[in-house]
Amino acid sequence: MSQTVEAVASELQGDLNAREKKVDAKSRFMIGIVEILEDMTQDWDTDLDEPINESTRIIADLGFESIDVVQFITAIEEHFNCRSIPFEKLVMHDGRYVDEISVARVIEFLATHTTL
Repeated sequence: MSQTVEAVASELQGDLNAREKKVDAKSRFMIGIVEILEDMTQDWDTDLDEPINESTRIIADLGFESIDVVQFITAIEEHFNCRSIPFEKLVMHDGRYVDEISVARVIEFLATHTTL
């Protein structure tokens, strides 16, 4: 019986460690994405009511144009050293460009498609 308890405890610890790594990675993605967006928009007249956060929309709130999205993706690739991520899955849906991308969506996308 003690082996069963030890095995269950070990499995639970493994699950906990995996969740902690995912949360830590998401935090690092959040910090990096905010840094990139703040750097890109520092000279823009964005008139945000609050600092850039997970609910910030890069098109509606920050005023990104298509070229800005391309530059944003390039900055993400450089910042996180992740050049082989399928970013088309972030910016396209059913063969069409998405109308909006939130910071939260970028973070979730990165957490799903890369590791730190």
